[in-house]
Amino acid sequence: MDLDRRIIDGWHSPSLGQEMPIVSYGHWGHPILLFPTAAADFLENERFGLVGAIAPMINGGRVRLFSINSINNQSWMDKSLPVPEQARRQALYNRYIEDEVVPYIRTVCQSQDLRIATAGASFGGFHAANTLFRRPDLFDAVIAMSGFYDLDADYLRGYSDDNVYFNNPVWYLSNLEGPNLHLLRNTCKIHVLTGQGAYEAPQASRTLSDVLHRKGIPHFLDMWGHDVNHDWPWWRKMLPYSIDLMGW
Repeated sequence: MDLDRRIIDGWHSPSLGQEMPIVSYGHWGHPILLFPTAAADFLENERFGLVGAIAPMINGGRVRLFSINSINNQSWMDKSLPVPEQARRQALYNRYIEDEVVPYIRTVCQSQDLRIATAGASFGGFHAANTLFRRPDLFDAVIAMSGFYDLDADYLRGYSDDNVYFNNPVWYLSNLEGPNLHLLRNTCKIHVLTGQGAYEAPQASRTLSDVLHRKGIPHFLDMWGHDVNHDWPWWRKMLPYSIDLMGW
């Protein structure tokens, strides 16, 4: 993989109280914030070839990619924590993204009003979608691959509070009104992709699509075949395909 301008950076996050690295690729183009899967780190997408799959787009100045750590192993995936604490940590992760990562990307891209796309697969698909839906004033597009968008069945154990509600897209989108709904309806590109093969959960994407449809939010629900499994070879096909559809 021959990538133009690969830079590793990072800082001690005031929101999270820990070191949070970030890697960027490219010199120009639409910025994309890429999330790792599950409990992985900021270089996972590079190690598994997802970054390499869009190397021509990066090198050609079509997109500029930024990838950050997950803290899932300190929140939703740490079953020893009570749900209120898991959700509180998710809220801190949101603060890190919105108050720290966004200004960093805008500074690097030399545009202080720039809106950013998000992308990710699996748990990264959840974060990519949640990040856009929460703050369409900061973000303008999402490529959500093989994701899930309702924490209720697997993570919430019957509990809810504001931190849970405002991080569970199928809940808060259903009741969304005001400026954020206007932005999602009129200024955002939403591409939801899933396979229907082994370990995929296509119904999760259909459920999200139903919610978006009821709210009048334009989006593309892209159902791939029953041979398409929940795995990196397919995500390496989905991401460049989606970027082409976005028109960047």
